Amino acid sequence: MFVKELLTSNFATSKKMNESTTMIKQKITLMLFAAAISFSAFSQPTHAITDPEKKFKDAKELFVKEQFSLAYPLFAELKAQYPASTVSDHAYINDDVNYYYIVCELKLQQPVAEQEAKHYINVVSNEPRRQLLSYHLAKYYFLKEDFSNAINYYERAGLENLSNDEIADAKFERAYCYFNLKKFAEAKPLFDEIHQLPDNKYYIPANYYYGFISYYDRNFNEAMKSFKMVETHEDYKGVVPYYIAEILYFQGKKDEALRYGESVLGRPGVLFYQKEMNLLIGQLYFEKKNYQKALPLLEAYVNSSETVTKEIMYELSYCYYDANKLDKAIEGFKQLSTEKDSMGQNSMYLLGDCYLRTNQKANARNAFQYSAFNSSNKLQQQISRFNYAKLSYELGYQDIALNEMKKYLTDYPNSEYDTEAKEILVSLMANTNNFADALKMYESFPKPTASMQKVYPRILYGRAVELVNDQQIKRADDLFIKILALPGSSVTPYANFWKGEIAYRNAEYDNAIRYLSLYLQANVPSQGEANRNAANYNLGYSWLQKESYPKALGFFEQVTRTVSVTSAFMEQDAYVRSADCYFMNSDFSKANTMYDNVVSNALP
Repeated sequence: MFVKELLTSNFATSKKMNESTTMIKQKITLMLFAAAISFSAFSQPTHAITDPEKKFKDAKELFVKEQFSLAYPLFAELKAQYPASTVSDHAYINDDVNYYYIVCELKLQQPVAEQEAKHYINVVSNEPRRQLLSYHLAKYYFLKEDFSNAINYYERAGLENLSNDEIADAKFERAYCYFNLKKFAEAKPLFDEIHQLPDNKYYIPANYYYGFISYYDRNFNEAMKSFKMVETHEDYKGVVPYYIAEILYFQGKKDEALRYGESVLGRPGVLFYQKEMNLLIGQLYFEKKNYQKALPLLEAYVNSSETVTKEIMYELSYCYYDANKLDKAIEGFKQLSTEKDSMGQNSMYLLGDCYLRTNQKANARNAFQYSAFNSSNKLQQQISRFNYAKLSYELGYQDIALNEMKKYLTDYPNSEYDTEAKEILVSLMANTNNFADALKMYESFPKPTASMQKVYPRILYGRAVELVNDQQIKRADDLFIKILALPGSSVTPYANFWKGEIAYRNAEYDNAIRYLSLYLQANVPSQGEANRNAANYNLGYSWLQKESYPKALGFFEQVTRTVSVTSAFMEQDAYVRSADCYFMNSDFSKANTMYDNVVSNALP
């Protein structure tokens, strides 16, 4: 199975992070603004306020209740009533008002809040207040997703002056900022603290992010504990199940991963990583060679992806191949034709088989040629070399087929294709007039196959004619005898011709007459020296030697009845022998006329 390396793909980091970021940002925003009402809806308290300390007390009470939109205008009035430059008996109120006023600005995301908060932090001498406002400015940056500045001010805020809830918030929010900046090592211990506080508002998201970083660190046991904690939570039930299935796979619990993944795919609702889950479960089925179940899952993944890896394309193509969906398998395997590794060889090998099964022999030959010259898989290379040679033979590439099949038999003696390879090689040798080697190979078989027996007469005939041309008449005659001992074939008439020719040369005139007569009776087309004129000529001479002049005359006249100086030697000689036959038959008038014609034409 070609499973991607853990967390190297985009969806494993930025994509998953962005999904979670959006989710948490929405929840945090709701948490922080739930208590505040719109500033435009503000109405002043109904009681009359004349005492500055009373107004301050009321504003602070609203602040404590997190009713910042109500507290903010009161602090604004107090700030206007007692400017910072005014010497007053209420100097302590001035400082407090300024602090709470700026915090309200931050809470209500006022445009001037950032600069006023930074100025306050830089000039105030009250260290606890400096740290508290740093905390609120950090939260301001946090909500604006300015994570670097948020981290800076969370660190400046410290924890000494924060309440327990604020400490927990600060730790989670700082961890979340680190997380978004991919500083997982800094984020993890902070998430670790919060994910152990069941009553904290960030308990669930802290478990998710702690689980995610543990997953990233390949600490699968810790990741599984946290993911199981949030598995059914509304915000994470579409995300976490994929991680759980993948962790089970990486832990070697493949059957459990398969069962779990199938159960998740069967659940109602939207699965955020539906595509990735399809791939994981499809590949698990592929590993188990359950290609029928793997097919729809891998197909769904590929159809929903702009690009896929070569491994996934191979797996899907193989599932199509197994399901006999050969057109789709061909399209998939073709996309892997440029690969030079074992997958490329295997793809071309299977592509060749697909082409064979769809009767596309030329394409099959090309595919097997590629696989034949790739040594990644030795067995596939061997089979591909055989198929390449065989298809070359069937498609008429005789010289290529001959060379490739010879090399195949040399490199793979006694292979499972040995007999068929030798059958083809025997036919190739016969087709390329290499009759001596073809006969030698044929005779090396204790029991030649039916295919070899079919071409055997043609091999014998071709080799016999070669021997005749080399003047090895006795050896040639032995081969012609073998042909005539076999059932009739296309070369039988020509074997009769040559048997008659050899008999005539050996002065065996009765045999010459018998074999040549059989040749003429077959009425076959001429084949080189084996032709009707030659047969009639030899029959004429055979009967002439037997002093049967009327019969001899009949055959000589089959060669020619007329002659000229341009006639072939056989025709001129047959004409003279015809005159001799007329003479011997006492038809002197006809004989003299023909002799005169011979003399007048200066024939030999």
